[in-house]
Amino acid sequence: MAAVTPRKRIWGWYFFDWASQPFNTLLLTFIFGPYFAQTMSSVLMDGGMAEAAAKAQAQAYWGWGLAIAGGLIAVSAPVLGAIADNSGRKLPWIWLFSICYFVGSFALWWTAPSDFSVIWALFFFGIGLIGMEFATIFTNSYLPELDADPAELGRISGSGWAFGYVGGVLALVLMLALFQATGSGKTMVGLSPLFGLDPATKADTRIVGPLVAVWFAVFMIPFFLTARDTPKPGVDRIAFRRSMSDLIVTLKSLPQHPSLMAYLGSSMFYRDALNGMYTFGGVYATGVLNWSITQVGIFGIIAAISGAVFCWISGRVDRRVGPMPVIIFCNVALLLIAILIVSINTDSIFGIALADGSNLPDILFFFAGAVIGAAGGALQASSRNMLTRQANPARMTEAFGLYALSGKATSFLAPALIAFTSQVTGSQQLGVTPLVGLFIIGLVLLAWVKPTGDFRS
Repeated sequence: MAAVTPRKRIWGWYFFDWASQPFNTLLLTFIFGPYFAQTMSSVLMDGGMAEAAAKAQAQAYWGWGLAIAGGLIAVSAPVLGAIADNSGRKLPWIWLFSICYFVGSFALWWTAPSDFSVIWALFFFGIGLIGMEFATIFTNSYLPELDADPAELGRISGSGWAFGYVGGVLALVLMLALFQATGSGKTMVGLSPLFGLDPATKADTRIVGPLVAVWFAVFMIPFFLTARDTPKPGVDRIAFRRSMSDLIVTLKSLPQHPSLMAYLGSSMFYRDALNGMYTFGGVYATGVLNWSITQVGIFGIIAAISGAVFCWISGRVDRRVGPMPVIIFCNVALLLIAILIVSINTDSIFGIALADGSNLPDILFFFAGAVIGAAGGALQASSRNMLTRQANPARMTEAFGLYALSGKATSFLAPALIAFTSQVTGSQQLGVTPLVGLFIIGLVLLAWVKPTGDFRS
């Protein structure tokens, strides 16, 4: 096989972010998530449920679906990471979970309102989400191999995340310009939806699943052409027993590495709070602010552009001062935005009544989206670089598996908390209040994290 230059390998690695980001942008947050909430609410209201209760229940269903998928990821991620480390093989796993990503995404086409099934919609979305998350775990573990200088990894991580955001923006723009109809029956740029997609059957929205799947399949090609594994001699392809043994040893040794343990705990909370913003932001906007899918899409474009710009900037800041200051700053910014979001509805801000028809809630929510995109992208890019400083260099994929476990342990909990709070209060607005507490806990735990970790200090 022909040799791949370091520069080509880095760019190939960037293309995974470009290929996979539309799942987060189009499916999780700005198109399919709101579509699921709107469709589920209509089904419940047709069954006789009051509008406010139906919207809260739809948000709850979305939360329980994400919680179940998050739980499956949390249980499996460290085991698969240990197997990959012991065998030296990551690409076969990336191929497997790329197929899950493609199938799960594409199948969302079959979620028409006329025969909508909450179980099948969440099942296929969950398959795609599991594929995306696991492929990300294995791909992230290549990061330390991309440059011999650890100081450069922050820049590489930030640039990769910025590149991914650009891909997400472009995919979202294509969706809004070519497929998604507005109230007039035309797209945002005045065209009829391509392929004769009928807005009456929501085909113009459901096409987002196949679009994301095909996008991923096409743009994963550069990654697969440049990624390289180094299989370990004398080790079978799975090495399950040895991998489980090594994983148990790693887990038992965590208390001996307090910085890594504190970082995994901190990121468990703040990353899940951020994921809560992503996964419920569009649902919240459609339910509380009564936004259309097109408005949510524009919100997504603003957030993604902001994310791309600030990921690139934060990568340079990370290179100069390290990831810790970036992580702290972004957490504080997101905490303040979480408080702002909970206070916004169509009638008031922080309990202060607004004039009828005021557009201030919409303006503030667009502002919140820009901050979430900027701080959220920078936080995730610096967080994966921080793990390369905290983890044992010889067990990097396993560490990213534990990183996924830490993120999904609370990701299992946070959607469940939001679902539970939404059901108990009957309010979408109060339902997202757990995000505030999660950011606070994450910030507190950072006090025990060493910037250079336990293995290098």
